[in-house]
Amino acid sequence: MSTWDKLGEECGVFGIMSHPEAARIAYLGLYALQHRGQESAGIVSAHGNKLHIEKGMGHVADLFTAARIEKLPGDAALGHVRYSTAGESSSRNAQPIMVDCWRGPISLAHNGNLTNARELRRELEQDGAIFYSTSDSEVVLHLMSRSRRRTVREAFIEALRQIQGAYSLVVLTPEYLLAARDPHGFRPLCIGRVDGACVVASETCALDLINAEYVRDVEPGEVLRIRRDGGDGEGEIEVLESQMPLPKGKPSFCVFEHIYFSRPDSIVFGRTVNTSRREMGRLLAREQPVDADVVVPIPDSGVAAAIGFSRESGIPLEFGLIRNHYVGRTFIEPRQSIRNFGVKVKLNPVREILRGKRVVLLDDSIVRGTTSQKIVNIVRAGGAKEIHMRITSPPLVAPCYYGIDIPTRRELIASTKSVDEICEFIGADSLGYLSLEATLRAVDDKRQFCSACFTGSYPTEVVPLERQKNLFVEVAGRDDDGR
Repeated sequence: MSTWDKLGEECGVFGIMSHPEAARIAYLGLYALQHRGQESAGIVSAHGNKLHIEKGMGHVADLFTAARIEKLPGDAALGHVRYSTAGESSSRNAQPIMVDCWRGPISLAHNGNLTNARELRRELEQDGAIFYSTSDSEVVLHLMSRSRRRTVREAFIEALRQIQGAYSLVVLTPEYLLAARDPHGFRPLCIGRVDGACVVASETCALDLINAEYVRDVEPGEVLRIRRDGGDGEGEIEVLESQMPLPKGKPSFCVFEHIYFSRPDSIVFGRTVNTSRREMGRLLAREQPVDADVVVPIPDSGVAAAIGFSRESGIPLEFGLIRNHYVGRTFIEPRQSIRNFGVKVKLNPVREILRGKRVVLLDDSIVRGTTSQKIVNIVRAGGAKEIHMRITSPPLVAPCYYGIDIPTRRELIASTKSVDEICEFIGADSLGYLSLEATLRAVDDKRQFCSACFTGSYPTEVVPLERQKNLFVEVAGRDDDGR
């Protein structure tokens, strides 16, 4: 079990067409989206009739040196940062995925999870398809390759009509860029413009970094084609065609994008994340009041909510926990055991703020409860007299099948324990969650957000069996070493 049981981010995608420094712009876009996935990163560029790819395991800044970016010529690029939600964490699953089929070279980047990927993969394999990765995203490329439609765009749409679940997809060919969002709109995808070039990205914070203008979101069920105007790479970029070729779905935007995943400076689903988080904190102070001396956020996602809680309650805000932002995925532990070492590497208490105080500890969620328990112990060891944990979302009781690494029900502490029992387990003096009604009110919900992880009620007809949550690892029947 991990010493740090926060939820796993999904993935981030970025695409740009007709920019003389496409690969460098894609690199910057991925840099801004790094919070959405820290396992792997990759960039594909288009130059002439060829695609060029560079990808690997690790962070964007570590992977993409100036020399490596020089290997990515051309005026179009597609980028991806990944956290594995379907398939193993390995280099074979790093994206973008690139193939060279009878249609020519095609590359794809995906944010989300396909709920019928297991069945589609089995059918494709029985028909002779050979899969390289254990990622559900590869299914889309196989479906496109097998299509007899005339163009890549038509084959892409035909593939979309066969897949189900959550996806924000971007496809790059030497001629143009395709972008699509599933009919429910689970995952965000936005459009921007910079220096006459068109950009698509998972969040607007990626547009901000490259001085791109935010134009709008890709609509749920929309498919866009973006190409070089006149085909010579010199003119303005047009969205040549915006199609709505898929059956209309019930809007089901992921509420956790606002609770935890997206950066607070991003506009997601038409609303700034910072606004939603402050409102969650404000409503939490109303629903779960407490007599305390100081409000302390668990960084970083708890900060905006803590501001809202502090303003509403009148309890002063202090940064009583400091996060080390330079911790990698693994670290070498000392031979002599140190209590709560894994969390201590990431968080350290400021004792002068905590000593003798009644502390309100603000966090966005509790998953297994083990990390919350360790943080409470650290804050108490820092001198806190009382610790009142407040959570800016309802209890997590069900897994997610749409791109978030929420464990099985038996691993979710709220699915088997009451609030009082969870409070006792983590060692807090009190525990309070934000209600589902208030959570949805905070994101200005108009019955368009998915809250399945809080209710167990899923917006799609097809979801895999819970034991099949890691879809392709089971289908492939092997581990990361190919056994």
